[in-house]
Amino acid sequence: MLVSWIATDAELRRFSATERSSDFADLTDHFTALRSRDQGYLEVPLPGGAFPLLTLGFQDDQAVIHLFDATEKSFLLVGDGTAAADALVHVPIVDDLAVFSGDCVLSVDRAWALVRNFIQTGAPSELGEWREL
Repeated sequence: MLVSWIATDAELRRFSATERSSDFADLTDHFTALRSRDQGYLEVPLPGGAFPLLTLGFQDDQAVIHLFDATEKSFLLVGDGTAAADALVHVPIVDDLAVFSGDCVLSVDRAWALVRNFIQTGAPSELGEWREL
């Protein structure tokens, strides 16, 4: 299965806006390299279009998933309890650290599993509860 993606460069630790198309194994290898550096940012559109677009930003074991749809609305996936709801968590979005409340934080393992599910099914509605921004 081919997947398009844009991500933090694992060596430079900076976002690379170059869209890549590879098999899923290459994306997994890249994500594993980012995990070994404890932070990263990834964008995954569905094949054939820019939307819906799923993004994953993470630092240490805390991740946040955004969804951008074709109507130019954006959503945050409700968290899994990895962080206290009233906590403030910093994760990279592109090259900046953004602050999120803990109620939108997932474990990195859970977030990666959801990205895989999105790539396979193309159905963001199956990932969980979304909160519109």
